[in-house]
This record gives sequence, structure tokens and C-alpha cells, in this order.
Amino acid sequence: PSWLHLWLMVVQVAITVAIYLALLPLGETVAQGGMICALAPMAMGAVVIAGMLGANVATMATHSLICNFVIAFLAPPLLSMWGNGTCTISEILLRVTPLLISPFVVSQLCRWLTPKAAYWVGSHAMISFYLWLGSIVVIMGKTTCFIIESGMEHIWTEVLLAIVALAICLVQFALGHWLGRWYGDESAGGQALGQKNTVLAIWLAQSFLNPLACIAPTAYVVWQNLVNSYQIYKHR
Repeated sequence: PSWLHLWLMVVQVAITVAIYLALLPLGETVAQGGMICALAPMAMGAVVIAGMLGANVATMATHSLICNFVIAFLAPPLLSMWGNGTCTISEILLRVTPLLISPFVVSQLCRWLTPKAAYWVGSHAMISFYLWLGSIVVIMGKTTCFIIESGMEHIWTEVLLAIVALAICLVQFALGHWLGRWYGDESAGGQALGQKNTVLAIWLAQSFLNPLACIAPTAYVVWQNLVNSYQIYKHR
């Protein structure tokens, strides 16, 4: 853990509260959509992308653990206050913990039981990038399906949620880069604050907010992957 991790969490929580209050005049659904885009914890795929961009992978892995567990405890009071009032810590931990703990346990077992296999995986780290690409195909497919099924009844609210998600995405990546620059790891800061676990965000919105609000994290899937594609292109 480092000061960068602390400041990333402070900024994330501050942005979450500020976005909700700032967007409230546009309607509660829009405010909820913007809030969940900021509140969602860092995505596991951020470690992969940050590594490709030259960031310290240990810094990213540490923040992944810290961020997901902190949000698991912070989200219930915020979602209960600004949502339907039914969110609990145990529900979020049940969603988050397997994603954090299972890969760590499996990797340690591989190191102890099959060291040759573990060495091979470690020396072919780009495998994780293609696994990430596979998951993106699934997520983008589900995103498209959800938007189509939402219909045209609330089209202008949906468009506004998508625009809000784009603005929040760009602001979070920019703030993360700025914070990371102060601690010598610009890419780590950008990925830690900008790339979100959108699958969890969509579930949170559908479960504890106005279901229409999940259009914002759904659109965020598209925006953050366009930003990541551009960053990888520029890096190379």
C-alpha cells in the first residue's frame, strides 16, 4: 500500500458524492447513473492494461484488492441512501470476493503444485490480455442486447445517461493520470481510477437503483474500452 492508493480512494469517494449532487437537477435517474459510474470499483482488467502501458503491476494488483473491499463496505450506505434502501455489505462481498480471492488462491496452488506450469504462465503474461479481450466480447454483446431491449420509451434519458458516462469516464482517467504523475506512475493512476468493473456496476444499478440508471455503466463499457484502445495505440 502507498499514498497513491489512499489518494485514489479519497478522490473516488469525493467524485461519487459530487457527481450525484451535481446531476440531481437533471433527474434522480441521471444522478444515480452518474454516481454508479464513479462508485464502481476498479476492474480486474485494469491490471492487464496498466501492465501493457508500462505501469507497476504490483501497484495495480494492490489497488485492486484495496478498492474492491473498500467499495464493498462504502456502497451499501450510499446506495441505501440514494437508492431503494435494500443494499447490504454481504451481497456485494459475495459478488466481489470470488473475483479477488479465487485467482490468487489458484495461482498460489499452481506455484506450489505445478511450478513448471506456473513459470510458463508467468513467462507468457500476454495470455491475460487475450482472456481480457474474450471477456470484452461477452460484455459488449450483453451491453448491446440490454440497450436494444430498453426500447425507445426513455430514449432521451438514455442518451443523456450515455453522455454523462462519457464525461465521467474522461474526467476519471484524466484525474487518475494526474494523481499517478505525482507518484511516478501515470498509467497506474489512470487505470486505477478510470477503468471500472462495469459488470458489477450494472448489477448494482439494476438491483438497488432505478434499473434505467444502468444505461450509464452500460455506456461506460464502450467509452472506457475506446480510451484503453487509444492508450495502447499511443503507447506502441
